[in-house]
Amino acid sequence: MDFLLGAAIGFLVWFLLNYLWAGIYTVDQNERAVKTVFGRAQRLEGKTTLQTSQALGLNEEERERYSYPQLVVIPPGGPYFKFPWEEVHKVSLATQTVNMAFDAEEAHANHDGQFLDAVTKDQLNTKLAGQIRYRVSEKNLYAYLFGLKRPLIHVMGYFVAVIRERIANYEAKKSEDPSAASGISINDLRKNLHENNEHMLRECQQSAARYGITLEASLITSIDPPDEVESALAAINTAHNEVSSEISLAQAGADQRIVQSRRATEIETLRAKSEIEPLKSLYGQLVDIKKSGPEVLKAYVRNVKLSLFNKVKQVIMEVEK
Repeated sequence: MDFLLGAAIGFLVWFLLNYLWAGIYTVDQNERAVKTVFGRAQRLEGKTTLQTSQALGLNEEERERYSYPQLVVIPPGGPYFKFPWEEVHKVSLATQTVNMAFDAEEAHANHDGQFLDAVTKDQLNTKLAGQIRYRVSEKNLYAYLFGLKRPLIHVMGYFVAVIRERIANYEAKKSEDPSAASGISINDLRKNLHENNEHMLRECQQSAARYGITLEASLITSIDPPDEVESALAAINTAHNEVSSEISLAQAGADQRIVQSRRATEIETLRAKSEIEPLKSLYGQLVDIKKSGPEVLKAYVRNVKLSLFNKVKQVIMEVEK
């Protein structure tokens, strides 16, 4: 009898430790959790990712392929409890950074993860270096947890395909500057890194709907040509810079001369106006005097002559014959 009682107590303690106490769990602040019952994730009935804003950029074929169910997400907090036939899958939503040359399947790929190879539109093989920032999408945890075995591999492959297509087809806007190094795509790519990063961010917005991972930033930091053409490219850029400098100096000199000519014209115009204004004022006075009568005008002219005679030393007058 004592043996049976001890066995029952031992079984009860074992059951409490392995199934009840072990079933208590918590979810950290930067985590979300999903519970499966007999291997099936708890879902929000009738709701899919197609009803979220993440699916807006998908075409009809992609909407059919990437239609994932919405799951019941367990928020941070606890303690929570799960039964022995239930399993909890926790996911960190913290933003992570990875080298864009990283390959999760082959560590030695992409030159040991140092840079990516990409070919420009003028058939120049370039080396791309930089990082991408990503985080797990809370609105599409099914794709991240159950839709793909290793979602990061799919996201990196998707990103690399998009960036290589961008490099291969990139063409900068036509410059009106005749000294610009046109026709050299790597120069255009280097000068427009921000524009290309913005393009990558727009093009990869579908990653959340496809793979459950949101791409937050693309940070292409350098685009370099092969070592054997670096010196030739530097010489071409130096020549273009010298031409650009000469043109800028000539343009600055021409602009300066135009400004000086314009200023001289303004000065002469003001000077002419200053000489005309007294004459206009005198004309107005004479008109007003004439209105008072012809004798008044003659008296005014006589007084002006007398004042002039006082200022001169010699006067030559015409004698009437």
